[in-house]
Amino acid sequence: MAAELVEAMNMVKSFRVSDLQTLLASMGRSKSGLKQDLVGRALRLVQTEYSPELLKNVRQLYETRFPKASAWLAARRPDSGPVAYPARNPVPRGTGQGTDYLNGIQKPVAPAAAEVKLVPLPFYHNLETVLPPTELIAQNSEKLQESQCVFELTPSQVEQIRSSSEIRPGLKSVQVVLRICYTDSIGIQEDQYPPNIAVKVNQSYCHVPGYYPSNKPGVEPRRPCRPVNITPWLHLSSVTNRITITWGNFGKRYSVAVYLVRVFTSGELFNQLKHCSVESPDRCRERIQDKLRFDPESEIATTGLRVSLICPLVKMRLGVPCRVLTCAHLQCFDAVFFLQMNEKKPTWTCPVCDKPAPFELLTIDGLLSEILKETPEDVEEIEYLTDGSWRPIRDDKEKERERENSRTPDYPVVDICVPEANGHSPAHSSTSQTGKSASGGASAGTGASSGASGGGAVVDLTLDDSSDEEAGGGGEDSEETDDSQDSPAPKRGRYNYDKDLVTAY
Repeated sequence: MAAELVEAMNMVKSFRVSDLQTLLASMGRSKSGLKQDLVGRALRLVQTEYSPELLKNVRQLYETRFPKASAWLAARRPDSGPVAYPARNPVPRGTGQGTDYLNGIQKPVAPAAAEVKLVPLPFYHNLETVLPPTELIAQNSEKLQESQCVFELTPSQVEQIRSSSEIRPGLKSVQVVLRICYTDSIGIQEDQYPPNIAVKVNQSYCHVPGYYPSNKPGVEPRRPCRPVNITPWLHLSSVTNRITITWGNFGKRYSVAVYLVRVFTSGELFNQLKHCSVESPDRCRERIQDKLRFDPESEIATTGLRVSLICPLVKMRLGVPCRVLTCAHLQCFDAVFFLQMNEKKPTWTCPVCDKPAPFELLTIDGLLSEILKETPEDVEEIEYLTDGSWRPIRDDKEKERERENSRTPDYPVVDICVPEANGHSPAHSSTSQTGKSASGGASAGTGASSGASGGGAVVDLTLDDSSDEEAGGGGEDSEETDDSQDSPAPKRGRYNYDKDLVTAY
């Protein structure tokens, strides 16, 4: 066994990224990360969970990667060899037409059902297998193919369907669903539709989910591949049912299967999550202390971790805080909204870090649930401390708002254009005013400043040193000023101001 373990580890070290991802996915491990991370993860998997099935998968991947080495491996292991599907021998014509027929004619022997494994879905619980995974076989070189499969429902299956409750009017909770995936014996396969798919059940076409439009430019729309409910078009009796599948033959192999399932709603999944997967507050505090524990090798010491109380999915306050056990962050999202969104469009991706978030790894944060009950609605963020305690950071936000408001001081309003009796402001009136006017304007400004609220001073920016020189004119300027009160002063194209004078208009 030690020799086989060393052999498997050497094979893993020679794998490419795609081979490592296939191996990790087949054993239910995460397949994201750099190649060195994938190699380390695969080696730990081989060392800790060594089994004949794991060794078989490693050898199959190695033989696919290095076909020339298969003869050497076969010489050492005569009992095993490369992956081979059973021979497809034609069925004798004398047999009755039933499940041994596909595409309406005699079909080759289909691969064993155990070779193709479909991924379990949280919203669907398999009750019985009506038709095991069967490969869709192309009959010619045409791009558009048509395949058929037939089956009969047992009286027990019919009774389960008829006696089941309704999820909504006209939709039973026990259904017969059609699932399609790639034909691949390595790993667990997800639902995948072939191109140009159309499903007809007993001469009636049933609905197949369409494409979702993409909001991002340059991204092709995606089709959500999920089980197809064919129950409304079936004969709920001993009469034979026939399914006709139209599909595009573009070089990939597909398998089709039919199951009797029990369909769950998002509310039912939430009840399962609430009763079976809640992390205690003490365990949550231990997790926080582990993250904030001082590391002598690190140059940066973390004294606190901030966590938002707003759900990243709907931008509302968290109701039931939930996160994924395999995620490194403490930020949570709302469990109810997360399940509802995956019920309509199943992605099962963490909204915080975009890593896989399967239902089996979801957990409710017991500590954050208590914090949400203790904090008022206006608290949107908290901070976890090194001892496992927490504090709201509402006060910090209020101080920041006050600091922002204090950056705009309230200065007194300076009125630089007070209309005179003739309706013209000093800036727009003639500059040939007398010193008397200048002195009067200054005295008027002083009086106005005493009467204005807030201590604002009235400043006439049109007055300069030239006004003092004009004041020497005496009576002539005074007479011009008196005349200007009776008739408006003529407009001038440009004022001869000094270069340091500020224009007020």
